[in-house]
Amino acid sequence: MINTVIQGNAFYSIDFNNIKYINNGLFCIDNEGGIEKVYEKGHTDYDSVREKYLQGGKLKMLTDSEVMLPGFVDLHIHASQWPQAGTALDKPLETWLGEYTFPLEAKFKDLKFAEEVYGDVVRTTLKHGTTTAMYLATVDREPSLLLARLCGETGQRGLVGKVVMDDPDSNPAFYRDASPEKAVYETERFINEVLEIQRVYKQKVYPVVTPRFIPCCTSEALAGLGKLAYKYDAHVQTHCSESDWAHQFVKEKYGMNDAQALDSFGLITDKTIIAHAPFLEPDDLKLIAYKKTTIAHSPLSNAYFANSVLPFRDFSSKGVNIGMATDISGGYSPSMYKAVRQAVISSRMLQEGVNPSLPRDERGKACSAITINNAFYSATVAGGTALNLPIGKLEKGYSFDVQILSTENIPQFYKEKTPEDLLHKILLLSESSDIKEVWVQGRRVASS
Repeated sequence: MINTVIQGNAFYSIDFNNIKYINNGLFCIDNEGGIEKVYEKGHTDYDSVREKYLQGGKLKMLTDSEVMLPGFVDLHIHASQWPQAGTALDKPLETWLGEYTFPLEAKFKDLKFAEEVYGDVVRTTLKHGTTTAMYLATVDREPSLLLARLCGETGQRGLVGKVVMDDPDSNPAFYRDASPEKAVYETERFINEVLEIQRVYKQKVYPVVTPRFIPCCTSEALAGLGKLAYKYDAHVQTHCSESDWAHQFVKEKYGMNDAQALDSFGLITDKTIIAHAPFLEPDDLKLIAYKKTTIAHSPLSNAYFANSVLPFRDFSSKGVNIGMATDISGGYSPSMYKAVRQAVISSRMLQEGVNPSLPRDERGKACSAITINNAFYSATVAGGTALNLPIGKLEKGYSFDVQILSTENIPQFYKEKTPEDLLHKILLLSESSDIKEVWVQGRRVASS
């Protein structure tokens, strides 16, 4: 049954390369917050449907200067690192983690502090157009559960993981799981608690099995987490082949690459999100393409800590699904717009090269550049594919997750040659202040 109809202009990705523009369409939202039908101008029923819901007081009309985009799907956010966003990014990674990140994450035992920070990060990402977010919380179960509840209450579709880092040789004594057994027990308890509250919220929240990454986890913990992922058919998130050091560490410890080691523990599935991953090798790519595992591309944080640029187009051409992420706070901004822009910029730099002392034909990696259309797909449709959820498109059967933007602040001295030109200007020039409303599962959850 149709509950609301929104009339307005909209863009969304059809596939990796192509976008669709709907001129003044009618988007019919059902009682569950899904898109029941989309009527484009010229459809035989367009006028009658519009009149029916206009007379019934259930038609919301956007202005000519407003446009709808799908809500963004951010596949990798360290919610507990939000207070340090923009801090110490020019420090070495070990300093950034040891002196800033781990002491900060340990503070979330204080539930009052956790509620203040987590509430703010959920509200902030929503205001930036992120309707679905995959969060890493901390090693502590109770504040992690609090984050899941806050996502539900605020209206964001949240996927939340209690972080596991149990190896006493790799983690500080003040911030780690007490033992492999405790880590797995607390994770299973967390999963069941989130599943209990999941049904309360229309947009739902989901538990995520979350080994931080192999270097900080024991084999016993990784094996236990793999069994939990299978038992509950749960999403999994972790870091994988993130840097030279991490990639080499796993090779030396297990005699295989990071992705293969994760797979040996049952942690590479079609619901697994591996963050960063620029150092994946050909056999790794075959594995994750076969398992339908997704890379969470974090172009801002890669520039600081990954020692590399993700070969996005190369990996994508091999059948790997690549979604987008801000990676707060290795990425300094909560805006997926900035992630989209940096993904394109980084890919062009990879293609053209960055060392001017080299001859042009030796400077870069050919055929590496991606387009704005590619990055937009990654930030929307690819995220839905990664999570096995009907999100990211504005079509029948998808959840009505949208951001409504004003284009009034975008230079408009002439009419763009194509609607696609306008979309590109929106993606490259919009700020969070241009987002007027955010809807998740058919309900407005943020406005300015």
